[in-house]
Amino acid sequence: QVQLVESGGGLVQAGGSLRLSCSASGRTFSSYNIAWFRQAPGKEREFVAAIRWSGGSTYYADSVEGRFTISRDPAKNTVYLQIDSLKPEDTAVYFCAADSRSMMVVNKSPSYWGQGTQVTVSS
Repeated sequence: QVQLVESGGGLVQAGGSLRLSCSASGRTFSSYNIAWFRQAPGKEREFVAAIRWSGGSTYYADSVEGRFTISRDPAKNTVYLQIDSLKPEDTAVYFCAADSRSMMVVNKSPSYWGQGTQVTVSS
């Protein structure tokens, strides 16, 4: 079992940038694929981006491609989500998730979740 801890959220003005981090405790990410999701107030949780730990292939929701970048640092056992050109509609709780099964699974129903980190974008 892997435990996920997100960090890096905060309050930022529109147009700014943030880098969210997701660290694993208990075991390394080497057997997992990792995804980021977000949930805005009153809305359902939605997939944002995912990365295949082995090889580093990345996938993005159409709504964020070009502004969001997911990456990994094997030495730190950490996954990052770089968010640029932030918009007020990016305001949400951002969750890191992981699953040892396929990318299709991690993009839709991953087994392990972090507690989330709040991102608030002011206009």
